[in-house]
Amino acid sequence: MTASPSVIGTDDELGDGAHLDVVIVGAGLSGIGAAYRLQTECPGRSYTILEARDAMGGTWDLFRYPGVRSDSDMFTLGYPFKPWRDAKSIADGPSILRYIRETAAEFGIDRHIRYGTRVVDADWSTADARWTLTVEQDGVRRTLTCSFLYSCAGYYDYEKPYAPTFPGIDDFAGEVVHPQLWPEDLDYADKRVVIIGSGATAVTLVPSMAQTAAHVTMLQRSPTWISAVPARDRIADKIRESLPPNAAHQIVRTKNILFGIGFYQFCQRRPERARKLLTGLSTRILKDEQMVKDHFTPTYNPWDQRLCAVPDADLFKAIKKGSASVVTDHIDMFVPEGIRLQSGEVLEADVVVTATGLQLLAFGGIQPHVDGRPVALSEEFVWRGAMVSGVPNFAVCIGYTNASWTLRADLTSRLVCKVLNHMDKNGLAAVEPRPDTDLQERPLLDLASGYVQRSIDAFPKQGDRTPWKVRQNYVLDAATTLRTNLSRTLHGTPRSAVRRSRPVGVPAPAPAHADETMEVAS
Repeated sequence: MTASPSVIGTDDELGDGAHLDVVIVGAGLSGIGAAYRLQTECPGRSYTILEARDAMGGTWDLFRYPGVRSDSDMFTLGYPFKPWRDAKSIADGPSILRYIRETAAEFGIDRHIRYGTRVVDADWSTADARWTLTVEQDGVRRTLTCSFLYSCAGYYDYEKPYAPTFPGIDDFAGEVVHPQLWPEDLDYADKRVVIIGSGATAVTLVPSMAQTAAHVTMLQRSPTWISAVPARDRIADKIRESLPPNAAHQIVRTKNILFGIGFYQFCQRRPERARKLLTGLSTRILKDEQMVKDHFTPTYNPWDQRLCAVPDADLFKAIKKGSASVVTDHIDMFVPEGIRLQSGEVLEADVVVTATGLQLLAFGGIQPHVDGRPVALSEEFVWRGAMVSGVPNFAVCIGYTNASWTLRADLTSRLVCKVLNHMDKNGLAAVEPRPDTDLQERPLLDLASGYVQRSIDAFPKQGDRTPWKVRQNYVLDAATTLRTNLSRTLHGTPRSAVRRSRPVGVPAPAPAHADETMEVAS
């Protein structure tokens, strides 16, 4: 891949048929971080960020429901190169969005974003060693090409949330809303609210809506593990008082990474002790052992599904105050006045919030093609949590399920830069990971959560050993990812095997023969 002398990305510079070294898909937390790494570790390469929505921020611009916040501390969810300066460690959505925008502006990344631009087709040409992307903007389709495609669009559908069919829902006299499609004019003051769900969104909504609603009921089919955490990190506050921002940020970040990994390992290795610890903490706050047993003690072990954090125990405080309650039961059907449960009880409601989860969508809906043939993603494997077998010059950003998303996202972006520089050093036009022996298939996201189990079969797999195993341990990944010998598992195509570029729109001849691809020598 040849480094370009300038960086392309503004509306004036990027026209139909333009070619870039790298295209990043998605201008959320991951995409902005990827652009920073590309600028600093691969300077001179041309790039743009294609964002399907009309605003930066991804998840943190999309979700507008009351109380939206992170479920990870911002010292690890934030960027390692941009200190988190706000007071709260568990931050609200608007603060996170402001942080993302500040980062993009500070490093000039915002000038490279093309909003309202959706990738509708991506086709890799083996003969030309480049991607042809068909993008749609304001209903108009056009093409551009790039040498490397990096998807930072997450793994769920931004437009269509998961919405199960509830019997009788059309008979309900009140209003039904989904957190992902929150109406700006929804008035729930002094109204009875029922929130269906028990995940991170539900436990966020309950205390927030309970401040003004007449009463909020969280209706769950089964309990979720919930842990109260401080909204502010007092140790971090002391460190930030004593040290410069960058040094303080790195120390607090390291502290929180080690604590998070330690607690996860404790839960995995000592599940019974972890159960006892979490139920004990909940009982201490609620002062009601039976309530904890009935509504806050799941059948699964801690961290078999993602643990929900409630800052300053706000959910438990709303329940103790009486402004909120929890009901564990199954829905029989909706009735005009609310929801009838299988137990026969009717939960009366003016507003029902269906916090029923996300709809997974692989790589922002991009269906890669290689030489005109669609890639069956479900039959491929993920290498180093970043690249996909069978798809050259293509990377994806997938965060951790047991820790902050950005920890792995940043590692992945640095690995992508390492791959790009490796290609330049070795005179390669394309690289592709290939397993050298058969792999045992495992799901990419190894969580028992319903939203994962519903759609995970549409994603590529992970294998049973490194570098095809997607580990959930940042310390191990940080120690090994950037030291990996790329020559062992990345197969490369030398530039000499690639013909000169054709103008966009000119048909390609038959794909290159297999013997034009060689394994990279060390």
